[in-house]
Amino acid sequence: MKVIKFGGSSVASAEQLKKVLSIVTGDSGRRFVVVSAPGKRTNKDKKVTDLLIQFYNAVVYKHDTDELIREIVARYTEIAAEFQVDDDIENTFSAELRQLQENFDEADPYALDSFLASGENLNAQLVAACFQKNGVRARYINPKELGITVSNEPQNARILEESYEKIYQWRESEDILIIPGFFGYTTDGHLCTFSRGGSDITGSIVAAGLKVDLYENFTDVDGIFAASPKYIHDPELIEYATYREIRELTYAGFTVFHDEALMPAFKAQIPVIIKNTNNPECQGTLIKKSFENVSRNEVVGVASDGGFCGITVGKYLLNREVGIVRRILQILEDLNICFEHMPSGIDDISIILRERQLTRDIEAELMKQIEEKIQPDQLSIEHGLSVVALVGEGMRERPGTTSDSTAALARKNVNLRMISQGADERSIIFAIRSEQERLAVRSLYYTFFD
Repeated sequence: MKVIKFGGSSVASAEQLKKVLSIVTGDSGRRFVVVSAPGKRTNKDKKVTDLLIQFYNAVVYKHDTDELIREIVARYTEIAAEFQVDDDIENTFSAELRQLQENFDEADPYALDSFLASGENLNAQLVAACFQKNGVRARYINPKELGITVSNEPQNARILEESYEKIYQWRESEDILIIPGFFGYTTDGHLCTFSRGGSDITGSIVAAGLKVDLYENFTDVDGIFAASPKYIHDPELIEYATYREIRELTYAGFTVFHDEALMPAFKAQIPVIIKNTNNPECQGTLIKKSFENVSRNEVVGVASDGGFCGITVGKYLLNREVGIVRRILQILEDLNICFEHMPSGIDDISIILRERQLTRDIEAELMKQIEEKIQPDQLSIEHGLSVVALVGEGMRERPGTTSDSTAALARKNVNLRMISQGADERSIIFAIRSEQERLAVRSLYYTFFD
């Protein structure tokens, strides 16, 4: 038994949806289908979710919405026409969007969620109708009926544990269930979305709840590559990866799916495979807790991401000052700032942060509080940093990985601002100047992948 999820590009047009139909009906184990809202058909196209954000803003500022509603609904009617769906999709979907507009309450913290979720919700209804038109026993199911219950956090919902038992009750469904991704319902009945990209989260939740044998995530690439194609021409496909390796790679910049999307499946130890809707015969990337009798590289991938800054706190005999790290962390907590890495020496600590957390005022207050409460001998902040991660469970068995990687970066004159490696030796993290990100990724990739 499998849960299969299709991303926005896979359901962007009638042509793509025909591929989805073929994939689902080609395997009798594919009984639960999670769909995103229609994505871009071309590079110049707009995602339906982006159109819905425009629609929401038009409602907020009381602009005319007729043209936007027509544009959104047209994305669905074009697909419906190709499948010769008899239902009055245009009027039905237009009415649902106008109902959102009529019920809009600016004071409602869940208002935006309802607008955003309609992209997936309408699409799941359409996909079910298209399947039925082709003789497939399928039906749409709303996440509330399925049992997806979430926390009261608009646009950032978290699944509640009680959901899994409810979802499991659908395991023996005789119909193929078409499930809209991206949202659930709070215990008091509010529609609430996951963070953007959350259809991947829905797929993972449903897979864990149903205790399936495999969660298939179909997208528009052949799987996960060992480095970004924007930096490496024709990078190697990662055929096998562990849950922890993928967590490290997605954190450090891989964007095949939502950063935390696979955690429910990982916790339930459900194998996950990433495959290509446009090339379903390709092996893809299989993700499991561990692999036996499978040949794998010690290093599975090189990932990178920009938008970081580094704060250096220097103080003589810092290592002998009890509680200094706790006080620094308390300052960050008081300002609601998360840190990414905090390597230290005997007289200094470096704090790597996401720059987007720091407005000018927050940065000034942060530096002021460190100055007052820590009284450092040296305090500085450096913007414009990128993080590059070298990832692989096998690195612990390969002597010299750290020296090989730093030597490779040195040969290309990449200046390291920070290096961090955990005790499990699953990843090595380098902080560098953002303008050297491409150079660093290429240097590391060609050192470990030949």
